[in-house]
Formats: sequence, structure tokens, C-alpha cells
Amino acid sequence: MDRLDRMRLFVRVVERRNFTAAAADLGLPRSTATEAIKQLEVHLGTRLLDRTTRHVATTLDGQAYYERCLFILGEVEDAEAGFRSAEPRGLLRIDAHPLLTQRFLLPGLPVFLERYPEIDLHIGQGDRLVDLVREGVDCVIRAGEPQDSGMIMRRLATIGEITCASPGYLERHGVPASPDALDGHQAIGFVSSRTGEVLPLEFTVGTKVHRATLPGRVRVNNSDTAAALARLGFGLLQAPRYRLEKDLADGMLIEVLEDFPPTPTPLFALYPQNRQLAPRLRAFLEWASRIFAEARV
Repeated sequence: MDRLDRMRLFVRVVERRNFTAAAADLGLPRSTATEAIKQLEVHLGTRLLDRTTRHVATTLDGQAYYERCLFILGEVEDAEAGFRSAEPRGLLRIDAHPLLTQRFLLPGLPVFLERYPEIDLHIGQGDRLVDLVREGVDCVIRAGEPQDSGMIMRRLATIGEITCASPGYLERHGVPASPDALDGHQAIGFVSSRTGEVLPLEFTVGTKVHRATLPGRVRVNNSDTAAALARLGFGLLQAPRYRLEKDLADGMLIEVLEDFPPTPTPLFALYPQNRQLAPRLRAFLEWASRIFAEARV
């Protein structure tokens, strides 16, 4: 293992906080990874990592060396990329919501993989907050304005949303004609993962946004559960149109207040700012941008 390989291994151990996971990422036996880091510490004459039974953490010297390794490896990647014409290659780890993945990404995936035969994909699916560095994820795709997370954000699309309810609910409560006619109505409370608060309903009225907080007996933090509650008649629901297409087509849900649409939701790709944009990630982001643009979400 040469010096650059030891640097790459050290960076992966720091980011994964675990020798076993880091070694698996790089296709190495754990014993090889452990011995290589020991040799690195002997060579540098300092302890780089504090080890426990659960995870590892950098010492002060280790953190400084980690940051230098990131810079050096980035420079090496840039230098090599400038002289080689090789196709993007390697394992790319992304994370996106299951329905978004199935609805938009999977149909075009055969074309992407045919275009880039040296790229392999690991697709995680969820809504949870992901620690990209620690979990070894290259990129997450998320809807909504991200918090200031220290990540680089690339806008992929703007998602159109609708307001809807079940036929039974509308029969009991009536069809509202405007956002000012919501007295007596209820909403399915969707709890924000960022704030822990129930999100208000939003309506575009001319050039302004009208917000309304309606009573509701059930609060959830999962979009699939919210849609199921809407089908059961628990209240009004605001959600992306693409998530509700089948329910709308089957008559399980009915769109209301079409002239006052909710504020569109931005869709972002996020990736760590302390990493170079690898060719495989650049290729994926360019492809994903085209996919969402053509789909007109």
C-alpha cells in the first residue's frame, strides 16, 4: 500500500468512524486496514486516532492530517482527471425518497448505466437525515429548502404540489371555493423533520402566499402515511402531485382549490463540500437534472 493509498484509507476510516466499514468500502481485510493505519502513525510519529470498541475519532493531529489528506487527494484527482480521458467509474452511493426514485430515476437508469458501464450504484431510500460523510454516501436528493448543513446544494427541479381530500371528506365538509372558505375544515398535520412543528397549508393568491393552520386530530411525519389518512377522509392534504397521481386517477382523492396552488417545493442534490466532485457524481447529477427537467415534476 503506497502513501496515497494509506491517505485514502485514513480518510475513509475517519469518515466512516469504523475500521470494518472503511475496509469494506475499499475492498480490504480489516486486519490490513488496521495494520496500515498503525504503520502510518509510526511513520508520522504521532497518534492520529482514538479507538474505542464502538468507533474511532480523530485526535487533534489526526484532524489536521485528515484535512491535509482531503486537500492532497483532491489535487491528485484534479491532476489525473486533466490528463486522462477515462470514463467515470467506481461505486456511487446516493440516497433519495423511495417513490421519487421509482417514479423518476429508475425508468431512465438502464440508459444511464449503459452510457457509463464503469459506474455501479448503491441506492438508499428514505426521508431521514443522512450523515453523508460518516455513512459514506456521495449524494442525497431531498425536497424542500435544506438547512445550513455545510453541504453543496444543486437544484434539480421544482416540484408542483396540490391540495386534495377524499370524496367522503368533501361530502361531509363541502368543497372549499377559496383559502378564505376553510372554516370547519380539518387538515392532516404533517410534522416537519427540521422543526418538529406541523407545517401550515400554503396557497398562492395572486402574487402572495396565504398560509392557513387548520385543526386536525392526527399528525404524522411520513408522506405515505399522510396520503393513507387522506384516502380515509381525515382531512385536507397538500403533497406533490406525482405522489398522488394514482389516487387521483382512481378517484380515491379529489383535487381542490386548483386556482390557489401550494408553493412549489424545490428539489436539491446535496453532497459534501470537502470532497472533490468525482466524475461519477458529476455524470449522475447531469443525468438526474435532465431526467427531472424532461419529467416536468
